[in-house]
Amino acid sequence: MAPFSKGTIRMVSTEASTTAPTGRPARPSLRWRVVDIVVASVLGVAGGLVMTVWNLVYSPLTAPIEAALPGLQALLYGVWLFPAVLVALVVRKPGAALYGELLAAATSALLGGFWGWTAVQWGLVQGLGAELVFALLLYRAWGLVPALLAGLGAGVGMAVMDLTFYYAGARPEFAVIYAASAMVSGALLAGGGSWLLVRGLARTGALSRFAAGREHAARADS
Repeated sequence: MAPFSKGTIRMVSTEASTTAPTGRPARPSLRWRVVDIVVASVLGVAGGLVMTVWNLVYSPLTAPIEAALPGLQALLYGVWLFPAVLVALVVRKPGAALYGELLAAATSALLGGFWGWTAVQWGLVQGLGAELVFALLLYRAWGLVPALLAGLGAGVGMAVMDLTFYYAGARPEFAVIYAASAMVSGALLAGGGSWLLVRGLARTGALSRFAAGREHAARADS
């Protein structure tokens, strides 16, 4: 029996090909492979574990910032957003940002997070915020700037949810400070942090089956 089915051969060939027969760059495959699902799931669950720990320690860390200027505490809230950007930067497929953030939120809820299953609602909106950015870029741009923009998009989702449900009726100046802080945190912590983490993982060889790992190997060889 042949070790690979015809469908598997077609899938591997599509993933491995980087140039079209004409010599022009081939359009990247948007189909999910089994390895994409597995790695996205592992990263999403790991993100949920980080969220669970962050749930326990964020309050004392952000309290001094909030006391100095209410609303500014959201500058550290990007920790809740990074699974969306991280999974998308690794897997580079439609739905990856949404899947990563939703799975992380669900994992946090299963582990007894403070907000229970309402965390999944936040995960949905935050993941959509990041997903929309990558969709607007046609799932072809995965550098630092797209990562920052995706983190900012997730921050917009978080600000909308928090200001609607947690801070309904807040004063306009608080809402502006909170929203701006959430977006900055999303861009820097979730976006920039995930980009750095992917580069670090690529250097270890852990992403050799992904475009991010191959790009790093190509830069190292050049």
